[in-house]
Amino acid sequence: KPTCVESVMSLPLQVCAQLCRRPCYCPWVPPRCPRGSPLVLDGCGCCKICARRLGEPCDFLHVCDQSQGLVCDYSTAPAGTGGTCNFEDDEEGCEVNGRVYRDGEVFQPSCKLQCRCLDGGFTCIPLCQEDVRLPTPDCPYPRRVEIPGKCCPEWICEAQDQHLLRDARAVPPALPFPCQEWGTEWSACSATCGVGFATRVSNQNRYCRLETQRRLCMVRPCPALPAAFP
Repeated sequence: KPTCVESVMSLPLQVCAQLCRRPCYCPWVPPRCPRGSPLVLDGCGCCKICARRLGEPCDFLHVCDQSQGLVCDYSTAPAGTGGTCNFEDDEEGCEVNGRVYRDGEVFQPSCKLQCRCLDGGFTCIPLCQEDVRLPTPDCPYPRRVEIPGKCCPEWICEAQDQHLLRDARAVPPALPFPCQEWGTEWSACSATCGVGFATRVSNQNRYCRLETQRRLCMVRPCPALPAAFP
């Protein structure tokens, strides 16, 4: 186990001796840490504290989360002050839901998404199919629902009165009755970054006719390419 002198070369010996007093006097109840910050021993190996995460301040006592490959970086800090938790090899990473991922690492924040850490940000693609099901004679009321125990929603057919929905291929131009509005949810954006489009099936138009509708969407801006990139 590194000693006080080995851990912080800039601290005088008397300061280290003051920080690491023996015996240890620690709170009876360990602190409650935020999500993604584990309980670890402080720099003296004495009391349990919450490990500091990427970008958070640190010093000899308040150590960084070594399980995430973080160290206390004093390179940009004035002499005699604390540092900032950073990756040991200075690689860029990203933090999602309190967890730090290395640059290029692929992860799944949920069963519906697969993401990749890239240049301090992350891009995601959906793992569930975003297909659109049109009404058919044997399934006039398709609806997408969440199924207990399954990650991706599935299409089901609801049994409703047939007079509420006419054949999608033969709707009269003039309707003698008010239109019973019907539509699916908007699908996920077709692009993980930049401008894409989402689709849905709806009869919310002047003829009450089922049609596939589209609208523009943007999840996040695309990262700028390096200047030297062709």
